[in-house]
Amino acid sequence: MIERIYIEREVEDHPRTKEICGRFPKAVRISCERYGEVFNRKAQSFRLQKRQPALVLAKKHGATVLAAPAGYGIGSQENFYFSHMLNCLYDCRYCFLQGMFRSAHYLHFVNYEDFQSGIDEVLAASPRAHFFSGYDCDSLALEQVTGFACEFLPFFRARPQALVELRTKSAAVKPLLEVEPLANAVVAYSFTPAEIAEALEHKAPPVERRIQAMEKLQARGWRLGLRFDPVIYHPSYQEQYRQLFRSIFERLDSHRLHSVSLGPFRLPDSFFRNMVREFPDEALLAGPLVSRQGRVSYGEELEQEMLAFIGDELRNYIDEGIFFPCVEVPASCQGAGT
Repeated sequence: MIERIYIEREVEDHPRTKEICGRFPKAVRISCERYGEVFNRKAQSFRLQKRQPALVLAKKHGATVLAAPAGYGIGSQENFYFSHMLNCLYDCRYCFLQGMFRSAHYLHFVNYEDFQSGIDEVLAASPRAHFFSGYDCDSLALEQVTGFACEFLPFFRARPQALVELRTKSAAVKPLLEVEPLANAVVAYSFTPAEIAEALEHKAPPVERRIQAMEKLQARGWRLGLRFDPVIYHPSYQEQYRQLFRSIFERLDSHRLHSVSLGPFRLPDSFFRNMVREFPDEALLAGPLVSRQGRVSYGEELEQEMLAFIGDELRNYIDEGIFFPCVEVPASCQGAGT
C-alpha cells in the first residue's frame, strides 16, 4: 500500500512515527527537513501522484484547531475543525482537495498531543464546541495507518460536553464496533446516488457497503449522521436521489439519527481551474457550471431547484430538527470526507 515514506527529521524519533513505519517495513524511507519540500513543490501532478501516493510524516506547527467556515455545522454556534491529515485515500472527482493541493501524497501530522492541547484551549472558552475531523481528509479511511479514531475517541470520551464528528465514506468500521459508543461522537457518512458514486467516487466503498456499515454502527449504538453534500446534477437526479433515500431509510432508523446535512457543489474559481487542468476530460467539470462571486457552482436557478427538491424528499423521512442545510459558505462547505 505504502511504498515510500517521507519523514521530517523533527519527528523521526516520535513514537507514532516509529509505530507507523513499523507497519511498512519494506517502504523506502526518505528524510526531509520540512514536509513542504515534498508536499508543496511546484510542477507536481496531482493526477499522476494519485496513482501511488507516498506517506509524509510531519509535525503540525502553528494553530492546530481552526474556526469552521460559516454555514458549516450541525446545530452549534461554535464550530471548529482540525486536520490530522491532508489528502484522502479515495479519489472523488468533485473533491476540492485536488484543486487546493499541489501534491496527492498523504500528509500525516503525528503530533496528536498538540492537536489535543489545541482542542482543550478551545474548550476552555467554549465548553460545548463542536469539532470536525473530516474537512481535509476522510476521518476513518486510513485508520489502519494513523490510529486516529483509537487515539481521539478516548480523548473526547473524557470531555463529554464537546462533540466530535468523524466524517467518512469508509466501510472499515471494526475499530468502532470494538469499543463502547460515545454519546458525544457522530459518525457521519457522505453519500451521492449510486450511479454518481460509481462514476465519480473512485476507490471509495460503494453506496451499499456504506449503508451496511451504518447498519452495524447503529445496531452497536453509535450516533450517526448523513451528509448529502455536494449535491451533483444529473438529468435523472430526482429519481436517483429518491432511490438513494429509499435505500438508506429502509435500513436505518431515522429517529435515531443525530443529523442530516445538505449542501451544494461549490468550488473556488482557482481550485476549479486547477482541477480542469488535471482532469480536462472529466464530464463533471464540463457540466452546467457557472462562476458566481469567485465560486464555481451550478447556476443559481438549477442549484436552488435541486436543493429544494432534495430537501423536500428528505423531509419525508426525517424530523426538521435534525436537518441542517449548508448553503451560505465563503468557499466550500464540503469536507473531504464527502
